[in-house]
Amino acid sequence: MTQGSAERTDPLPLPPPMTTPDRAARARRGPRLPADDPTLFELDLAGLAARWAEAMDRAPITAAEMTGTDAKAQRLGVSGSRLMEHAGTAVAATARALIAAVATSGAGAASRAGAAAAADRPEIAGSPGLDAPPVEGSGGPTPAPPEPYPHLPEPPMTVLHVPSSHVPGTVLILCGPGNNGGDGLVAARRLAAHGIRVAAVLVSTGARPGTPDAARNWDRLGAAALVERIHASSARDLATLGQGIERAALVVDALLGTGVQGGLREPVRAAVELCLRARAAGVPVLAVDTPTACDLTSGELSEPVVRADVTLTFHRPKKGLLTRRGRLVAGRVLVAPIGIPPEADRA
Repeated sequence: MTQGSAERTDPLPLPPPMTTPDRAARARRGPRLPADDPTLFELDLAGLAARWAEAMDRAPITAAEMTGTDAKAQRLGVSGSRLMEHAGTAVAATARALIAAVATSGAGAASRAGAAAAADRPEIAGSPGLDAPPVEGSGGPTPAPPEPYPHLPEPPMTVLHVPSSHVPGTVLILCGPGNNGGDGLVAARRLAAHGIRVAAVLVSTGARPGTPDAARNWDRLGAAALVERIHASSARDLATLGQGIERAALVVDALLGTGVQGGLREPVRAAVELCLRARAAGVPVLAVDTPTACDLTSGELSEPVVRADVTLTFHRPKKGLLTRRGRLVAGRVLVAPIGIPPEADRA
């Protein structure tokens, strides 16, 4: 996205919504799902919270419960590619709303945090946000919205080429090799369809995403205008991406969706450090499902851990994001529906 497009006040052109055979039936049952919602990209963060209020009011679940629910939904006939399309569209709409909020409030880390937290006001119905009570056992009062790290070590800049994706206003989407990364790849395509320039970065030692749905969405980006696909297989590649990171409009953390066990390995570790450097430079950070290295069940944090301005999770709130530690790194939390049927929640 160019700097000029950040100042637009007119809605950007919308791509046609995803068409599915039961779309009319779903419309009769309630609000449209993200990929079927033609007005989603017109909403700000508060509007998205209101649109997704029903999902945000659901009882929270653990990472294992979400994995089981997702698998059961697919056994009931909801394809994984369709779930990913809804999730990625919700990520794109949230990304656009966050960019607009920061542009409206002014540049800089303080105004960025204020813009993201503004949608957590109590008058926004259905939004747990940062003011929601922590889950039992989380302990302590709710912390203030996270501030950027005061100092982060600079990685060695051994690669001198700065990618063309670092033009001002570009959205940098850091995608892991799994389905969380696939959500980010869908978001890249949807943002580009709205005129926003995107650098979609596959952060993996492998040359392609590791799941079929994510791989298909990686391939679809090959013909997408305004999208530059980048493969970052090492910490050195991520160091190159870090050059000029302060010019990015937004960084999206779509690295790991269910937390981690043990220390982060390269190149994911370097990607997390890049998220931290971006945030310290005043660039807003959006986390997909959870900030990487924050466990969705316990809220336990590994180091380094992404600190997000906004976290978008799916289907139901996650218990780990409601703990004291989880809330500290998640920032403002939104919950988007992705088409999982109610019967998939039943034991």
